[in-house]
Amino acid sequence: MQTVVAQSISEIPSAEWDALRSDDHPFLAHAFLAGLEQHGCIRADYGWQSCPMGLYEAGKLVAAAPLYLKGNSHGEFVFDGAWANAYARHGLDYYPKLLCAVPYSPVTGPRLLVGAGPGAESRRNALIDALEQQADAFGLSSIHLNFADRIDTEALAATAWLPRFDWQFHWRNRGWNDFDDFLAALTPKKRKNIRQERQQVAAAGIDCEIRHGDELGNEEWHALHRLYRSTFDAHGNHPALTEDFFRHLGRTMPRQVVTVLCRRGARIIAVAFCLRSADTLYGRYWGAEEQVPGLHFEACYYQGIDYCIRHGLRHFEPGAQGEHKIARGFLPVRTHSFHRIRDPRFATAIADALHREAQAMAMYRDDLLAHSPYRECAESR
Repeated sequence: MQTVVAQSISEIPSAEWDALRSDDHPFLAHAFLAGLEQHGCIRADYGWQSCPMGLYEAGKLVAAAPLYLKGNSHGEFVFDGAWANAYARHGLDYYPKLLCAVPYSPVTGPRLLVGAGPGAESRRNALIDALEQQADAFGLSSIHLNFADRIDTEALAATAWLPRFDWQFHWRNRGWNDFDDFLAALTPKKRKNIRQERQQVAAAGIDCEIRHGDELGNEEWHALHRLYRSTFDAHGNHPALTEDFFRHLGRTMPRQVVTVLCRRGARIIAVAFCLRSADTLYGRYWGAEEQVPGLHFEACYYQGIDYCIRHGLRHFEPGAQGEHKIARGFLPVRTHSFHRIRDPRFATAIADALHREAQAMAMYRDDLLAHSPYRECAESR
């Protein structure tokens, strides 16, 4: 196989890239990744340099990976700042490093794209070898693969890559007929609290509606980005995604864009931005210009749950972190990342730290499940 590292995913034809995807996972779509590059979201001064990798046989693309040369760890959601500090204390460079991931997206999914059919496993192993060789060729400290799916996790578990895991909070559709049916599965206290939160939003005179990407007008796209920016500005963070990028998604993957528009009268005062696949809704961004009790939960959780029930989606992943999601029906799910540290001294030290971290994280899950809102869990305690 021939390994080719491009300078932009636009150098790889979209049909060839997308043919290697196993499903319609939106974050691995060529349109999503190319949009980030084309509309000012992936830039060297943000610490991102695109270098997607492809493996070719007889001139045909047979495997690929979204790959970036990183000058920092921003926008990754797998936190390795302590590792970078350890390198610095020893007078060594941790950055740049190689990252196999989807920028700004803490969403589990395939990272090693190898297509289907005979030879997929061997192509996946060849891609892992090629990633390691690329880090060696560049003389980099490390290479990282974040938010791996089950198949990539199984492939990397048998290698020298160091495993790391964390918890997110996801909702699973148990075949409920409607939102009230879902509420009936919760304990009386949690059910009552959710109804009160939804009533607060209605009492504030706010109406919420769901629109797909091809159902948004010019002013709605502008409001969406304005409110997205406001959330990042309020927390002192940098809003890396541009309005042109959001509009690009609306054009190129319109039915996979799912937005929640919250209006008081004619004015949009809050919005939640999601993407979807055939079976999963992914909550990504939220913004509001007013602090209305219950509105965040309504826009980011309850509208999404209702959408999943109505459209038959099996899962809802509302984003990273947030223990408050448990009371609203979201339970802990393990996420995986893998790290190839080239210096054996640091690899040994980091492996030891990750082992201790894993033990603490396992205990943390037990504590989380003790607060499950579902009746069957409460009755078993």
